[in-house]
Amino acid sequence: MMASAPFLPIASDAIAAQRLSPSALAYFGDAVYELFIRFIFLTPPQRINAYHHQVVAHVRAESQARYMDILWPHCTAAELTIFRQGRNAAADGPKRVPAKIYRQATGFEALLGYLYLTDPQRLQDVLALLEQHIRAEVAAAESL
Repeated sequence: MMASAPFLPIASDAIAAQRLSPSALAYFGDAVYELFIRFIFLTPPQRINAYHHQVVAHVRAESQARYMDILWPHCTAAELTIFRQGRNAAADGPKRVPAKIYRQATGFEALLGYLYLTDPQRLQDVLALLEQHIRAEVAAAESL
């Protein structure tokens, strides 16, 4: 679990999140989220191909939209505003993903980017909640 040490190096004053567009926050949040997912699946040691398949399954827009549904009741009003701004700024996205799902995933990424820049402790809390859910999903799938 991530509780023992901060997951990401945080430079809170480096960039003012309020100056960034929702799309820029989503762009940044996408990188934060992918690194988080890679961190989760780093152990136990596996072949690179196995790592890749696990990561891809969790960074897909469909998974991100589903995880936002889980986070929704835990978000503050300000966080939901950031999510909505990111969602509304999203383009149509790839044809394989319905626009609604893609937009929700973009809002999710914008929220993570915003939290990284403005409230590292809150980001840690959100990621811990997601990690708990993802690990439970993986354990349930492995027991089938």
